Amino acid sequence: MPTVPATPDVVAEDIASGFCGAVTVCTGSTVTLEDFKGRTRTFPLDPASFAIDGEVVTLVRPAPAAATGPTISASGSVTVTGHTARTARAARIWVEGIHDAALVERVWGHDLRVEGIVVEPIDGLDNLAERLDEFRPSHHRRVGVLCDHLVPGSKESRIADAIGRRPDAAAVLITGHPYIDIWQAVRPAAVRIPEWPDVPRGEDWKHGVCARLGISDPSVMWGRVNGSVKTFRDVQTPLITAVERLIDFVTAVPE
Repeated sequence: MPTVPATPDVVAEDIASGFCGAVTVCTGSTVTLEDFKGRTRTFPLDPASFAIDGEVVTLVRPAPAAATGPTISASGSVTVTGHTARTARAARIWVEGIHDAALVERVWGHDLRVEGIVVEPIDGLDNLAERLDEFRPSHHRRVGVLCDHLVPGSKESRIADAIGRRPDAAAVLITGHPYIDIWQAVRPAAVRIPEWPDVPRGEDWKHGVCARLGISDPSVMWGRVNGSVKTFRDVQTPLITAVERLIDFVTAVPE
């Protein structure tokens, strides 16, 4: 049974409850996890009670670190130590789905908690206008939107153009990456494949990718993709640029 130190770069799932999040605090007998919505739960450090990338593990308290210089988070920023996660800002970052939220958490989770930014999936860009109507963006309630396949002529770009004509458009930033799906924004080398397969237009992309890689269940492939991302070096530059623009945008105004 693998034993894994419960360090802040670890994202684990409590098997009994299904709660998944990044390690924030680990004592001699408990560990606290924080999910991408900023919710925290504390669990006992029982043997074989957690899973990482689908593998059952035992989390243990990390050994004391020797005095060194600043540590670096998964996003490449300097880790802020000894802080308490700040109260969530009124502003939000919205992503299209759960997978987008999970990958953003894996790379930028530390930064998001330091800044008090909540990342929420909206179940597809088609819902964006309705969600904005409900949220009512303003100077102090900005919304940053991470969009897949944001290329000229795409459905996503047309939706973004329409949102840009709203009266509240100045409080909304839509940016994204050119990839069909967030999976494709992960570097193939990280997933241990030569390249992402070409899938003909009109065929479900995820199922098409799995079929060409000989994987029958997309959830198995998702576990492989998710588990392959450890730092910003595992994802493509357009995704890095987009997320960091959104963080800057939603934190640019006083609370």
